Parts: sequence; structure tokens; C-alpha cells
Amino acid sequence: MPAIRLRSIEKSFGDTPVLNAIDLTIEAGEFLTLVGPSGCGKSTLLRILAGLEAPSAGSVVIGDRTVDGVRAADRNLAMVFQSYALYPHLTIAQNMMTPLRMRDLGFAGRLPLVGPLIARDTYRAMRAQVEETAKILRIEALLDRKPGQLSGGQRQRAALGRAMVRKPVAFLMDEPLSNLDAALRIHMRAELAELHRSLKTTFVYVTHDQAEALTMSDRMAVMMDGHILQLGAPDEVYNHPHEIRVAEFVGAPKINLLPGEVDGAGHARCDGVVLSRVATGAPSDKVTIGLRPEHLAVADKGEAGALTGRLVHRENLGSDLYLHLAVRDGAHRMVVRATPQECFHLPLGDIVRFVRKRGEALVFGADGKRLQLSPIEHTAVPEVA
Repeated sequence: MPAIRLRSIEKSFGDTPVLNAIDLTIEAGEFLTLVGPSGCGKSTLLRILAGLEAPSAGSVVIGDRTVDGVRAADRNLAMVFQSYALYPHLTIAQNMMTPLRMRDLGFAGRLPLVGPLIARDTYRAMRAQVEETAKILRIEALLDRKPGQLSGGQRQRAALGRAMVRKPVAFLMDEPLSNLDAALRIHMRAELAELHRSLKTTFVYVTHDQAEALTMSDRMAVMMDGHILQLGAPDEVYNHPHEIRVAEFVGAPKINLLPGEVDGAGHARCDGVVLSRVATGAPSDKVTIGLRPEHLAVADKGEAGALTGRLVHRENLGSDLYLHLAVRDGAHRMVVRATPQECFHLPLGDIVRFVRKRGEALVFGADGKRLQLSPIEHTAVPEVA
């Protein structure tokens, strides 16, 4: 049985629609990421799932129970916020014990967050559960500290521990890594993915960072303007985007886009160079051709089928060198991924020849939808017509 189903969810704030008929099934135990630019509706969708917002239309099903109108506290979902939301005056152990105390049937709604008003055996059981969770997160040495005494990564683990200790149906995470520095974000990405594998629990994760979605998810849902444009495994979304907006959003550096046309043989060409072959489209159709930076290479001397551009900028990332080229008289920019050993000697302003060496060129029609490639799509080095 799926863990969560969202059926025709709509949401408007006044006359402004935010979500438009969202249908989504989240399987039990999967890591699903909602990714998209700011304002696309992903956080609103998560809040509706959590019970913090009411949808304008549609329903939410958790397990086999429709939870429309059910309070957030009664949905057995744990939410991890961007701001951590830890009580600053409590220790980490007390913060993690809070949801257990609030859920305890003998004291629900009237038990203080601290104090001696809980049975000793019950307290010991709760403390043991907190310590077990702390060991999983490797914060057992921090239980007697307060949040202000912890680093950002340690506070994030404490917030995760407070959510984990309840053993919820699913974890809902709203951009939990955005307050961390770049190096710690990369580290925590790996830790979250490892935690998901060990817990085997459903994770629903919201982010605007496509790198987080690509590296952690079992499936990712790309959202824009209140719609889910594409839902699938990260490699499927990256390699086979359904439309040009998905192709542009997913991938860093962004995909290169060049204007082209389809000839009578179904070849998609740019400046006379064949870059792909499509199964659909009529001769002279105007298309947009997408080329990932890692699929391009600087052409060898005399190599046929090359496009040209003027080198305007170099980004040296150590292992990779990104060449920024102005093509078609500066009307378009291209990025080619190379290595410093190969191309660092190239001077700015030089004319660089480059070819597609690997991967597929993506071809998009005038409506932005990706055209199907021919089964005999040209995969070798393109040739000049």
C-alpha cells in the first residue's frame, strides 16, 4: 500500500492559484523530493500534506485513511524545518523527548516540557528511546547540551532526532540544509541518504537545490507554476526531460541551448552540423537543441563536424575546467566541460572548436516538448553536411 496519496490537490491564496490539480502517489519507504524554483508551490504542498494548510480542493490519504480535516498532530507525520525549531532553553535530550511526552496518553496536552510529573519507568523508557535514536545520528555525546552550544550540523541532527524518536509514518523535510555552509550541505546530503536507507521509512523532501534532489532521491518531482512537470528517477529526469523547462532546471552548469532545424532526413542541425536525428518533425521545423556541458569536448585539430565559439571566461574547479563560449556572433552562450590539463592554456578571446563526443543531444519543438529521437539516432561524431 502506498504511504501517501495526494488526489487533485488545489490551493489558492485569494485569486492567486498556487497548486493546480496535483496528483501524486508516494510509495512506502521511498525518498521522494519535490524540487523547483522559489514560488512553485512545493512548500505549500508539503504543508497541506502535514496538515498545516487546508487545500482549496482535493484530498490527502495516508496509508488507508483519508486525513482531510485531521489535525497535524494526529497524522503521525514528523516535520523537519529549515530553522530546526529547537527549544533553546532545553537540552538536546529534553528536545528529543518532547514529542514522546506530548504523545503519552496519560499526560497528553497537560504535561510540562520539563519537571518530575512523569512516572519513573515511563521516563526511563523514553530516555532509552532518545539515546537509541541519538546513537543512530551519532549525537549521543551532545544530549546534555543546549542548542546554542552546537554547530549547525549538530543542531540539524538534533532536529532530525526529535522527528525520528516518534517513529512516524513519514518524515517531511522543508529545505532542512539551506542554513548550512556549502561543505556541510554536501556532507549532510550523504548522511540523510544513508539515514533513509537504514530507517527504511518514507521521506518527503522539499528543496530548490537540484543537486540535493539528484543525489538523494529515489524519485524526484520537478514543480513549476503549481504543476508537476515531471516525476521519475533522477537519472531519468536528467537524461530524458519531457520538456525544455525541466532540462534547463536540472543540471549544473545548465544545459546549452542552440537554435536549429530539422531537414528532410530528420536530422537536427545547427549551423550545418548534424547533432541528432529525430523520429518526429517536418522538414525545416525550427527546433531547440540541448547539449549538456559534459557531453561536449574541444575538437582535435582538423576534426570534422565542429561548432565554434569565442572563449569569454574560464572556471577552474580543480578537477574540471568550464569553458564559457560566445557562439553565433555572441547571440548565445555555451559551456564546455574540459580538464585543466587539456585546455587551461587556451587564451581568452581565442576561437574554440568543439564537438559532441558522448550522450544524446536533446531536441525540443516549438512548444517546448522534447521530440523523440530516431532509433538510429546519430551517436558518432557529427559530420558537416
